[in-house]
Amino acid sequence: MSSLAGAVWPDLPERPLLVVPLGAVEQHGHHLPLATDTTVACAVAESALDGLDGALLAPALAYGASGEHEGFPGTVSIGTEALTGLLVEYGRSACRWAGRLVLVNGHGGNLDALRSAVPLLRTEGRDVAWFPCAVPGADAHAGRTETSLVLHVEPRAVRLDRAVAGETAPIGEVLPRLRAEGVRGVSPTGVLGDPAGASAEEGAALLGDMAGRLAGAVAAWDVDPAGRLRG
Repeated sequence: MSSLAGAVWPDLPERPLLVVPLGAVEQHGHHLPLATDTTVACAVAESALDGLDGALLAPALAYGASGEHEGFPGTVSIGTEALTGLLVEYGRSACRWAGRLVLVNGHGGNLDALRSAVPLLRTEGRDVAWFPCAVPGADAHAGRTETSLVLHVEPRAVRLDRAVAGETAPIGEVLPRLRAEGVRGVSPTGVLGDPAGASAEEGAALLGDMAGRLAGAVAAWDVDPAGRLRG
């Protein structure tokens, strides 16, 4: 995959696919870095699209809607309204020269903005879609899943000796409290899950699965009414 950041404009392919990682700056417990969601989104994008001719990897959009984590120092949230506006204007500008644009989303709090911005761009005639970095059955935040992914992608950034469990109830059970109290009210550690048992090997398998699904979804380019790539 070519990098947009390192390119010069005369060398850009005609109407390329632009791949844009979308992340967040938010707490991830005592052991994972604030940029975890952005790191994962970038890794999935790079792994999925290296072999696609004409694809360009854009610099990541590293801030998102993370209001539920604002009870912890280090979190910087721009909120859903601002993120929606950012995505709309980004898509309008980039699609003047890009043939297609896919946002690879690493943070669940960005979903409302994606579901608003991407369908609007599509109604305006711009071929934009989004894809979630999601693992079926994963714990919700900074648990075994994300810890394994970062151990694979950026092992030096993980402070395993500081890893502690958080609230381990299924996300559906704690969602009302999360909305009312934020993450800190539900889990003082900032973790929703348990990082115990995480490994780089598991992270490699998880990344490979997500990247494979993204590559297949991009190839099929079947977009649902919310703007999400199916697959």
